[in-house]
Amino acid sequence: MNSPYALNYRLMGKLLIVAAGMFAFGYMLAPIYKAICNWTGINVLALGEREAAGSMNARATAKNTQVDYSRTVMVEFDTNARGAWKFRPEIRNVQLHPGELTTVMFEIENQQPRTVKVQAIPSYAPGQAAAYFNKLECFCFTEHTLGPGEVRRWPVVFYISPKAPRDMGTVTLSYTFFEVGGVVPKPVAAAVKPVSAPVQAVAGV
Repeated sequence: MNSPYALNYRLMGKLLIVAAGMFAFGYMLAPIYKAICNWTGINVLALGEREAAGSMNARATAKNTQVDYSRTVMVEFDTNARGAWKFRPEIRNVQLHPGELTTVMFEIENQQPRTVKVQAIPSYAPGQAAAYFNKLECFCFTEHTLGPGEVRRWPVVFYISPKAPRDMGTVTLSYTFFEVGGVVPKPVAAAVKPVSAPVQAVAGV
């Protein structure tokens, strides 16, 4: 008959074996999980690693399919101010791909010794360009109050629709600033220029 001490030692040995097995299983669980998921193709972590910089994975190198990289459009900017203000774009033109989101900054300075409330009216040339010129952010959406000598800088965030006619090589965006409360001027028509062929070089903003 086995003594109580012998039974205790046997039980302790079994418990140590179970504990060691559980530790080994827990240690190997992560590598086993990663290997299985890589094999089945459902490992999100592994997908993220394969899509690191320099990866040729399709999702890592995918481009915005809404941008028409096969052509470019020249967008020119024109400004007019009905009052004692300085109003200008920071760049006079930019070339972009249809569907490409672009930001251009405009600056206005109130040169009067009083506070004024102003607003801008946009116009386009050729006239049909208005249907394809999409502004996401523009100072022309609201009125603005400028103190004496105050200078403001505003962004215009826009893109040309990829559905724009292929022969629309140049678009002119013109803004006319006027004082709210005065006589609202008619938008100054942007100068209509001959339609130019798409240009290959692209200048970023």
